Order: sequence, then structure tokens, then C-alpha cells
Amino acid sequence: MPDFIEAGSVGPLVMLMHSSVSGAKMWRRLMDALKDRYRVRAVNLIGYGGTPPWREERPQSLDDQARVVEAALPEDADEVYLVGHSFGGAVAMKTAARLGGRVTKLALLEANPCYLLQRAGRHEAFAQATAMRDCIKAGGDSGDWETAAATFADYWGGAGAWEATPPERRETFIAALRPNYHEWDAILNEQTPMEDWGALLPKATLYVYDPATRRSILEAVELFRRAHPHWTFREITTGGHMAPLTRPDLINPIIADFLDGNVVRASPAS
Repeated sequence: MPDFIEAGSVGPLVMLMHSSVSGAKMWRRLMDALKDRYRVRAVNLIGYGGTPPWREERPQSLDDQARVVEAALPEDADEVYLVGHSFGGAVAMKTAARLGGRVTKLALLEANPCYLLQRAGRHEAFAQATAMRDCIKAGGDSGDWETAAATFADYWGGAGAWEATPPERRETFIAALRPNYHEWDAILNEQTPMEDWGALLPKATLYVYDPATRRSILEAVELFRRAHPHWTFREITTGGHMAPLTRPDLINPIIADFLDGNVVRASPAS
């Protein structure tokens, strides 16, 4: 059984999927905001919290991660809303595809299915992603996790993010980075064509992003906009890729509005 935390006891089920180097606890504030009208579960993906690490010799897949989410679903969950950030967004997409009509709303926060960049010929953006993959793999193979952690932190959190990380938090960060070694296999080995996602995902799909984010995300947004114009796209004007963790005051109202069926509010520029 995967590890998860939960809140609330009434309403549709909301399943939350965290980003790499994070965990279910990143959603605490959102859970508090939703628990009066939803049943909310935040699942720890493979290798996080009490969910066992990846032990298989074969490469990990998004299906493997999606099965973890499915195993955390209550048996009576007939209507499911999914929310995922970054890698968790890609897992949420795969989970929605597997669950079919049971998923009626999907919120993606800078989801990063980078394999789509290669399939679309976005070679420079794809090279950004594979450079990060190569760094993580090299760190894991050589044991130099600190260099990998510094590169990861500065790429997703902005230049200087690792230097600004207090020494007492660096070891925790490095430990949380280890599952990412296998997550790159899951992302880059996915085969679902872009055009198929339109039929696999609910019509009520929201994609939230910062236009100042990394190129690999921005070009994925372009591809999604062209292929699935019926989705709802919302920009935030500050916060970057890590906004769900660093600026939940901006992100959480957008998610809540979407799940509640309201017009999704744009975040203030602050």
C-alpha cells in the first residue's frame, strides 16, 4: 500500500501528486483549503515518505507511478479530481488516462512530459531536459549527489537556489533527490502521442504555468495549446516552476476555483 496523507470526509475525491524532490506534505496548505468540501489524499510517489523505493532492474515507467496512485484510491471513489505538479503532473496525466471517465477534472501545474518535446522536434528544449537527466544519472552512478542536487536546484529553483539552501537542509534535499534517478526513465520512455492525450484526459483540464519558467516547460505549453485548445491555460506572473511550494498563496486559489467549478482567477502580480 502506498503512503499518503488525507483530510476531509465529504465530497468528490481529490488526489494530489507532488513534484520530484518533494513529497505529499507539500500539499498541506491546499489540503486545509479543500477539506471542508472534498475528500483529499496526497500520495507519496515511489521512493518518497513511506512508499518503497524503486527496486526493479527494468526502467521505471509512468504506468508504475500511476499504479501507486490507483492503489491509494478509496474503493468507493467513483468521481476523482487529480492535481499534479511537475513530475507529479505527468503522473497525473497517466493516472487520468488509466482511470478513464472516473476522472472528471485534472489540474496540471507545470507538468513536464518532456518526451513530447523530442517527438515534436523541439530539440533544443529537449536537450535541456536530457542534460538534467544526464546530470542526475551521473550523480547517482558516481555517488556525487551533491553536484546533481546543486544543478537540479538551480535549474528548477533559479540560479543561486542551491547556494541559498541552508547547510542543514542540503542533506535532506540530496536524500529526496535519489528517486529522480528513475523518474527520468518514466518521463522520457513514455510513448503516448500528443494528439492522443485529448481523448485520454478530461475536457476539464487546467494547465498553470509561469511564462518566466524554463524553456522545456514553455515549449510543452505551446504544444499543449495547439493540440488541446479546449483546455484552460492560466499564467501566473511570479513564482516560477516551484510556485506550488514557494507561493501556495498564488497557486492554491487557482486550483480551488477550478475544482469548485468557478472561473479560474488569474493570480496578482505580487
